[in-house]
Amino acid sequence: MAQPPDAGETFLREVDENLRRDQMRDFFKAYGNWLIAGVVLFLAASGGLIWWRQHQVQKSEAEVEQLSGVFTDIGAGKTTQAQQKLDQLSDSGSKSVRASARFARAALAIQQGDTKTATETYKSIAAESSLPQPYRDAALVRQTALEFDRLQPQEVIARLAPLAKPGEPWFGSAGEMTALALAKQGKRAEAGQLFAMIAKDTTVPSSIRNRATQLAASFGIDVSAALQSQAR
Repeated sequence: MAQPPDAGETFLREVDENLRRDQMRDFFKAYGNWLIAGVVLFLAASGGLIWWRQHQVQKSEAEVEQLSGVFTDIGAGKTTQAQQKLDQLSDSGSKSVRASARFARAALAIQQGDTKTATETYKSIAAESSLPQPYRDAALVRQTALEFDRLQPQEVIARLAPLAKPGEPWFGSAGEMTALALAKQGKRAEAGQLFAMIAKDTTVPSSIRNRATQLAASFGIDVSAALQSQAR
């Protein structure tokens, strides 16, 4: 036969439930407004972040269209307008737009015979740590090419050392300038070997490989046999 519930246990359970209910009521009385404010702020921040990201996407898309328009202006000979627009886009919040605008600005400066502006522009790209490394490497190579005749050979070698290695995207250009700098130092054997490495590297553009083949030969290294073997 079932035993009736213990009156003491029932009483304690009711007291416990009432106590928890009173605690919850007191808690919401004391902190309810803060909780509501916190939820509102969280929702506002989340909504603001979503809006900001969407705004940035839309802004970036608009800047890409502006950049395309600049290239059209350059093609039409409207270089003054193009220069002003590129200067504005060079401060874009988008890394790709900012870098592309600066590269275009440097190219336009070279076209206009303003190597100083071009060099400074490439230098600023190479030095900006927030930009992706491929942009910075490309800018460093172009900066060095413009400054090559004014630099000491050792400075060229040190600057391009990370890029003048087989397997690096800029091995052809960086390696070629490094080899020329070595030749200026009188290190003909090292220069010839580096030119030979460039000539044999099938990932290097053919124009640079052809030039490297001729220069390697001028330093006494014939790579024609190796090139014929690659062609088979």
